[in-house]
Amino acid sequence: MADRPLTVLQLLPALESGGVERGTLEMAAGLVKAGHRSLVVSAGGQLVSRLTGQGSEHIQWPIGRKSLWTLRWVKRLQQLILDQDIDILHARSRLPAWIAWRAWRGFPQPTRPHFVTTVHGLYSSGWYSGIMTRGEAVIAVSETARDYALEHWPKTDPARIRVIERGIDPLQWPWGHRPADSWMARWYQEHPYLLERQVLTLPGRITRLKGHLDFLRLLKRLVDGGLPVYGLIVGAEDPRRAGYLREVEQEVQRLGLDGAVTFTGHRMDVRDIYAVSNLVLSLSAQPESSGRTVREALALGVPVVGYDHGGVGETLSRVYPEGRVAPGDLDELEATVRTLLEQPVEVEPYAFPTVQDMVDRTLALYREL
Repeated sequence: MADRPLTVLQLLPALESGGVERGTLEMAAGLVKAGHRSLVVSAGGQLVSRLTGQGSEHIQWPIGRKSLWTLRWVKRLQQLILDQDIDILHARSRLPAWIAWRAWRGFPQPTRPHFVTTVHGLYSSGWYSGIMTRGEAVIAVSETARDYALEHWPKTDPARIRVIERGIDPLQWPWGHRPADSWMARWYQEHPYLLERQVLTLPGRITRLKGHLDFLRLLKRLVDGGLPVYGLIVGAEDPRRAGYLREVEQEVQRLGLDGAVTFTGHRMDVRDIYAVSNLVLSLSAQPESSGRTVREALALGVPVVGYDHGGVGETLSRVYPEGRVAPGDLDELEATVRTLLEQPVEVEPYAFPTVQDMVDRTLALYREL
């Protein structure tokens, strides 16, 4: 096995957007680049063309649909494993992991592929989420994710869990990045009021988890306190949570923030938006396993203020402790943001793990199995 190319099958619900999807694409591209065969099973989505354009193969099955009918994919997955001679079966989400596990268990032990799971999130405790700890090897995307898995599923053998952090592409997120003059001209033509304001940016999809209401309450306090600030909410609307977006928009009206905040929607130029921001914020109501946006902003040298829990707290404690705030404490949040706007503290360069590091360590784990 060590001398031949591997055939790796990754499974996840869909390929629309998000951290799990990005990690899948990065690993798939790394496999192809290293001469291996990469297959992905999902219900499809806007990222499929990028996946296949990088040399991977995509099989479109709705294996993330929460229905008893989804169990019919177990037999089909077993046949796919046989037909494609799969070496590694890598599940990245709970329902696909159950399908993969049931298919994997149906093979005699000597003929099974190796089963790997990745703990991408801090899932609800209980038997259903526990499937993510049943891999022969379990990848945790942070120390926070590893500790959480061992706390909530204590029967998990710690030796089976490997921390492989999600990597930063240093070419995409270079230290000290400044946008092109043409981008700057367009940006300030569209948003001329930002020239005279300090810019606070909250990235992430428009879901309740991301703390938009706390962000608006922070802006209200700062504006009322006389600081010339402006808020950017950068992220796509989640069609399944349209009611929450209306709630956030109504809160803008209620607080009188019409002239102090903009919803940019999904943007492909997030790096440039970070670079012209005074602060990037991470205000998730619940701890997250990784907090990738925090790492990306810090990799550019942009200060971050975030709630001190989960992977966000883990990263800030290492790289930018000045930005840590007790979760949900609006008084401390206001004081910290005000202090960093009035007396900025520079971010020191930090050697984050790269995407290539992540790919290399994951490949080494596959080989070890």
